[in-house]
Order: sequence, then C-alpha cells, then structure tokens
Amino acid sequence: MEDFLYLVPIALALGAAGLGAFMWALNSGQYDDLDGAAERILFEDTDAPVRERDAASR
Repeated sequence: MEDFLYLVPIALALGAAGLGAFMWALNSGQYDDLDGAAERILFEDTDAPVRERDAASR
C-alpha cells in the first residue's frame, strides 16, 4: 500500500508532462501542415521527364 504513495504522484507527473509536451507541440505549429510533408516526399527538385533527363546526361 505504501507503494501507491509513490506511484500515483509519479504517474500523475508523467501524464502532466506528456500533456504539456502535446500542448507545446500544438502551440508551436507541429500539426499545422499534415499533408504538405506527405506530398513533398513524392517529388524532388530534380524531377524531370525521362527524355529531358536522358538528354542532359549525354
């Protein structure tokens, strides 16, 4: 029973720390553009049609 005197405050502190980290992430804009990164990964700046890329490498 004495263990609960330590475990409950530790669990509450970890929960509050997790909630604080989540709130910080929301306020700092971590979740503002969810689709942008998913679309940016599909395209590169050097993407070009195959014919242009082949002609440039010759």
